[in-house]
Amino acid sequence: QVQLVESGGGLVQAGGSLRLSCAVSGRTFRTYGMAWFRQAPGKKREFVATISWSGDSTYYTNSVKGRFTISRDNAKNAGYLQMNSLKPEDTAVYYCAAKQYSTGTAVLPNEYGYWGQGTQVTVSS
Repeated sequence: QVQLVESGGGLVQAGGSLRLSCAVSGRTFRTYGMAWFRQAPGKKREFVATISWSGDSTYYTNSVKGRFTISRDNAKNAGYLQMNSLKPEDTAVYYCAAKQYSTGTAVLPNEYGYWGQGTQVTVSS
């Protein structure tokens, strides 16, 4: 069983930065690809970024390319999302998700079997 817990959300002004963390329980963490999704009020959950189980492949939605960076640290059983140059439209609840042996191409929520509880990110203008 894999459990995920996000942290690092908060309130930040436009142009600022936040680093989200996803702590993952389970000895097989290194076999899981990870992703970040977000959901704004009244909107569907949308894909943000993903990293393969091996860590050598990443993929981002167009709106965050060049601003967000996804990474992982297998020694710490953790994944991260560094968010720079934040915009008000980035405001949402951010969720981390895990999929075993994901190669970094899974972008749909139903492709992921494990989810965290979410962390709120609010960007003020």
